[in-house]
Amino acid sequence: MTAGEGSDRVPATPATGPILPGATLGVLGGGQLGRMFAVAARRLGYRVAVWSDERDAPALAAADLPTHAPYDDAAALAAFTAAIDVCTVEFENLPGELLREVERHVPLRPSADAIAATQHRGREKRALAGLGAPLAPWRPLEAAGTPQAAAAALEAATAQTGRPAVLKTAGFGYDGKGQVAIPADGPWPAAALALLAAQPCVLEAFVDLALELSVVVARSPDGQVRAFPVAENHHARHVLDLTVMPARVATDVADRAEALARRVVTGLGVVGLACVELFLTRDGDLWVNEVAPRPHNSGHVTIEACRVDQFEQQVRAVCGLPLGDPAAVRPGAMTNLLGDLWGGGEPDWPAALAVDGARLHLYGKAAARPGRKMGHLSAVAEDADAAAALVLRARAALTRGGGLAGAATPAPVPRSHA
Repeated sequence: MTAGEGSDRVPATPATGPILPGATLGVLGGGQLGRMFAVAARRLGYRVAVWSDERDAPALAAADLPTHAPYDDAAALAAFTAAIDVCTVEFENLPGELLREVERHVPLRPSADAIAATQHRGREKRALAGLGAPLAPWRPLEAAGTPQAAAAALEAATAQTGRPAVLKTAGFGYDGKGQVAIPADGPWPAAALALLAAQPCVLEAFVDLALELSVVVARSPDGQVRAFPVAENHHARHVLDLTVMPARVATDVADRAEALARRVVTGLGVVGLACVELFLTRDGDLWVNEVAPRPHNSGHVTIEACRVDQFEQQVRAVCGLPLGDPAAVRPGAMTNLLGDLWGGGEPDWPAALAVDGARLHLYGKAAARPGRKMGHLSAVAEDADAAAALVLRARAALTRGGGLAGAATPAPVPRSHA
C-alpha cells in the first residue's frame, strides 16, 4: 500500500459544483487507459491516485498517489477514498462490491449501476433492449454443466437466433477472448460445448458485417453530451488493428451512429466517458454491439486528430467542467502495437519515426507478450486514406516482416457503400 494520506490535497468540492484543478482524482485500474488519463489530468493541474492490483501496472508510474493492493483490501479502500475527491475507472471488469464501497465515500463516474450494466453481456443487452437500441438476435444461456446439456441448450437457442452464430461468455470477455463461432451447419464445436458447460454465455446471431464503427461520447453531471466523430475499426485476430477517424461512410450513416450512441450513453445514465461499438450491416442497418464505460482503444486517434482528446474529455466530464469541442481538426488514423512486434528483438523505433507525421505512444509495460497492447502509432493527414496508409507504413518499418501477421490493410470504403 503506497498511497499517501492526502494531507496536502484540496478539500472536496461540493457535489453540486465542479471539481476544480488542485483536487485529487481517483482511478480504479492500472492499465494504459489509466496512464493516459493521469497524464491528461496532471496537465490540467489535478493530482491523481491510481489503485491497481498489479504491481507493474503502467498507470501506477504516472500517479501522484499509487496504490498497489488487492481490490478487497479494506485498508487500501479506506486510504484511497480518503485521498480523492472523485473517482473513475479505466476498465469495467472490477468487483461490484469495490465499486459500491467507493461510491459510498466519493462520487463514482460512471456510477456503479452504469458499470454493472456493461460488465455482463446479458445485463447489457437487456438494458440496451430497454432503451430500444437495435441489437442482433440473441439469447442468454446459463452454464449447462456438461457438454451434453450444452448441446441441448445450443439446439434450442439457435432455433431462435439461427445459424451461423457466435457464443460469447457473459462476463470478462474482450479482444475476442471467450468467443466461439457456431458454423451454419454440422456438429457443435467442442470449444463451444466446453465454454457453455462451464459458465453463463450469450448466443448472438451472425452479423453480415460491412464495417465496425465506434463512437466515444462524454456526458457531464449536468447532462451535457458531446460525441467524437464516428470512427471505423478494422481487426486482426479479433484485436483492434486500425482505427480511422472520421469513418469512411455515408454522412447519413455517421449521423445515425452518433445519434444512437448519444441515446445509449444518456439512457444508461453514464457520467464520464463511454464508447459505443456498433455493427454496420451490408444492408445499411446499425446494431449496437457493446458499451465500454471508459476511454476506448479506438479513441486514441483523438489525441492527434481532435480539438480535445478522449482523456482530457474524460477529466472534464468526471469533474463537471465544461466539455471540450471533440470535432476533428484533420482526419486521423491509429494502429496498435502488439507484443508480437518484439518477437525478433526490439522494434526499430528510429525507422518508424523516420516516417514523417507518425507519432509513437508506448505504454510503459515491462514485458511484451503476443497479443498484448504495448503502444500505438497515430497520424493525421489530408484525408483518411492517407492517414491510414501513413500509420501502417510506420508500423511496417518496425520489423522486416511488417508487424503483426495477418494485420489489416483495409481498402477505402466508398461513400456509396452504405
